[in-house]
Amino acid sequence: MRIWVTRPEPDATSLKARLMAQGHEVIIEPLMWIDFNDADPIELDGAQALIATSRNGVRAVAKTEDVAFARRLPLYAVGPGTAAAAKALGFSSIIEGPANSADLVHTIAAHADINGGPLVHLAGASVAHDLAGELRHLGFVVFQPIVYTARTANHLANKFLPKLVMGEIDAVILLSAKTADTYVGLVNAHQLVRSARKIRHYCLSQAIADRLEPLQPNVIKVPDRPNIKEILALTAE
Repeated sequence: MRIWVTRPEPDATSLKARLMAQGHEVIIEPLMWIDFNDADPIELDGAQALIATSRNGVRAVAKTEDVAFARRLPLYAVGPGTAAAAKALGFSSIIEGPANSADLVHTIAAHADINGGPLVHLAGASVAHDLAGELRHLGFVVFQPIVYTARTANHLANKFLPKLVMGEIDAVILLSAKTADTYVGLVNAHQLVRSARKIRHYCLSQAIADRLEPLQPNVIKVPDRPNIKEILALTAE
């Protein structure tokens, strides 16, 4: 298949390599990029642990002057992808939780000390779930600095558009609701609804797939569990 990868870098190139290993042709046209500028300061004094609900939260703290101290703190990671990113960046005490932030609350509550220091959630500017609020309701002290912003594309590249128009894209991978909303908006803006309906849509979750309803695509694939490994199992079929 000729698959469109919509992830921002550096994750797009990593996913491309795994898809190419399956024998696919891969086109990267990101619908989002990550902006680490103008981030809030990350206060780690007295913190008992970090919380990362995305790879980008880990990448953000790894760019700070306090990274050596941060690496020694326990880090609660949502899912295997974020845990792997933390390990690659030198974090040594990683508690891998489920692949969504709502379930990660239970992992944190079971391991963290409610009477200990603050938990520091390395958050993006837009959060899909109020993890900090739930933990505070349980009695934890939670700091939530905004350490990155996900910016969305407002157009598709001129060199990429003809591929959609001419039917040279067989599938697209959508890994977040924000990306799916951006995709739908751009497909409509470029008047490509008919072309988009013909391609396969690999969505990380049913909630993401539901955002495609305005387009009424012919084929939507959703894995049983929301992780990249499961998405790759679908593309390998």
